[in-house]
Amino acid sequence: MTHTVFIDGEAGTTGLQIRERLERRADLEVVSIDPARRKDADARAELLNGVDAVVLCLPDDAAREAVAMVTSNSVRIVDASTAYRVAPDWTYGFAELERGQRAAIAGSTRVSNPGCYPTGFIGLIRPLTAAGLIPADFPLTVNAISGYSGGGKGLIAEFETLKPPEETRDAFRPYGLNLAHKHLPEMQRHGGLTHAPVFAPAVGRYAQGMIVEVPLQLWALPGKPDPADLHAALAAHYAGERFVEVASGAECAALRKTRAGAGGYVRDLDPEALNGTNRMKLYVFGNAEGTQARLVAVLDNLGKGASGAAVQNLNLMLGLEEGAGL
Repeated sequence: MTHTVFIDGEAGTTGLQIRERLERRADLEVVSIDPARRKDADARAELLNGVDAVVLCLPDDAAREAVAMVTSNSVRIVDASTAYRVAPDWTYGFAELERGQRAAIAGSTRVSNPGCYPTGFIGLIRPLTAAGLIPADFPLTVNAISGYSGGGKGLIAEFETLKPPEETRDAFRPYGLNLAHKHLPEMQRHGGLTHAPVFAPAVGRYAQGMIVEVPLQLWALPGKPDPADLHAALAAHYAGERFVEVASGAECAALRKTRAGAGGYVRDLDPEALNGTNRMKLYVFGNAEGTQARLVAVLDNLGKGASGAAVQNLNLMLGLEEGAGL
């Protein structure tokens, strides 16, 4: 059986990558609206209600508008915007979140695709709050850097195509300095937290890929876990998972060895390492005393952080092999 899929917003960065992952598949048919009728609301509504599944790659308000146009009870929707990530009647599309989440996605007609930064943060933190190693009310900080593709066409143009003085030569650009980033409710809810973390995102002068890091003062945690306890909890949670891997203790130990004159600089921990994949790799680094740790996630902001996750969710919702096209 061939399923029909409409990508609403297929010309955007995420939409293009989703289409690339889908169009070579024999089990799916990607349909598009006639360019001459793109602004025709009736034509769009007809398409939204006439396919098996819709992937929304739109700004929040436009995504809400599109969802309101879907009157069919059989159409499955994957929304890549922020609009529904904490909505109670939508299923959060992180299959590895907890036991039963994969089945919940498969049985849902409304799935919200996780954000790229939250995927790394929640991937690191949720297993630890679920295991009681990090209390729900513990104050957390998340530091992260992403390629500029995460900022959409405007930021891509600023780094790649604009000419002086509009173009940027920034090597590193912190943002979200108002401490009110739109990812915070998602991080708090699905991280199992009482309070939102302090979120310090940044853009680097490279196109794609990201590192998300959570530093921890282990001595301040009630049970005073050591890095090995954190690693064991993460490894147990993701045991057997296809797309989320926890680096072994030996690999983490090898990476943290100090290079001469480098003060522990790790050359091999590369934000671009998993580009083009739907994978995420998690690391636990700790000091010799076992009193501090740095939890690190590496992923492709356009892969497991966006289009790859959308395809994974789409596969589950349509009853297809979860890794098809990935």
